[in-house]
Amino acid sequence: MNIIQAKNYQQMSELAAKKLIEQINRKSDSVLGLATGSTPEGLYEEIIKEHKEGNVSFKDITTFNLDEYVGLSKDNDQSYYYYMHKLLFDHIDLKTNQANLPNGDAKDLQEECSRYEASIQQAGGIDIQILGIGLNGHIGFNEPGTPFSIQTHIVDLDESTRHANARFFDSIDEVPLQAITMGIDSIMQTKQIILLVSGSKKAEALEKLVNGPVTEDFPASILQKHPNVTIIADREALSELSQ
Repeated sequence: MNIIQAKNYQQMSELAAKKLIEQINRKSDSVLGLATGSTPEGLYEEIIKEHKEGNVSFKDITTFNLDEYVGLSKDNDQSYYYYMHKLLFDHIDLKTNQANLPNGDAKDLQEECSRYEASIQQAGGIDIQILGIGLNGHIGFNEPGTPFSIQTHIVDLDESTRHANARFFDSIDEVPLQAITMGIDSIMQTKQIILLVSGSKKAEALEKLVNGPVTEDFPASILQKHPNVTIIADREALSELSQ
């Protein structure tokens, strides 16, 4: 596990963009695993800037997002489909049919989980996966207690997760109760992981990830067992870790 200290959120985003672009320039048809939420927004801004400057192309890239809310249509402004297009896809040369997200509005959600997992395998697996970490240690939407062996699945969102995400909605009542998420086993099968952590409120979770026991009660702890993880965190997020 490699830990890179950034002085602030901006530098964290720049360092992550650099690693992602290095991967793409090394392998033009890379398969990227992408995340949503507030943490990767700066990364996506950097990628768009680098693309517009001609430093990277996504025309041969395939992407898979970690998760999607259940019950939100693609045109809902709180869906991750909407988020990804607004913050990244509409500003780069990624082909629409190569940008993959789970369909949270599918009629048969179990079938959608199986289809999505199979699509990742058919693409040859994910070369580099962007992750964040929740205050309760969730990665993707894999909440505490999720089996490490599980692949893409439907999850009941923890109340702490719903409250953390309520800031994006008009009220907590509008936050979906479920999501489709890549499972922990799906994440562990990715070839390389970049975990982004920013802010003092994530410091305790990051310390538990690095130094705590590997336990399903804290899902992110499984990353200790992945052979190629890079943590890029700002000083505030690293404040609980001994140097």
